[in-house]
Amino acid sequence: MSSGFGPPGERSERGERGERREGRHERYPRRDEPQSVKARLRAKARKKARKQRKKGFLRRKVCRFCADSSLKIDYRDPKSLRLFITETGKMIPRRISGNCARHQRPLAIAIKRARHLALLPTSSQYL
Repeated sequence: MSSGFGPPGERSERGERGERREGRHERYPRRDEPQSVKARLRAKARKKARKQRKKGFLRRKVCRFCADSSLKIDYRDPKSLRLFITETGKMIPRRISGNCARHQRPLAIAIKRARHLALLPTSSQYL
């Protein structure tokens, strides 16, 4: 029976019912087979890249408002609020800015109030 590919009446690496005869694909050698030097180096580089990706940032971010109690969140001060919005006008999330939840909530409210009074831009069109 032909699979539609190649000469009729001949099956490539598949058995009668379509399953593979040999265990693994030739591109991925078995673990017990010796790898070439290049393959070992590539595997080592991939492992190192995965490890670095998991690590993330090294320094713990600290909330500016907790560190310096003299800083106040005020919607009438657009200069200090601009530090917490992107150039497109979006609010910077907690995980990026480093604010704690206690200070991120009033900061978000202050940004919204400043936008409503047109002290801050609502989108990148008005920058």
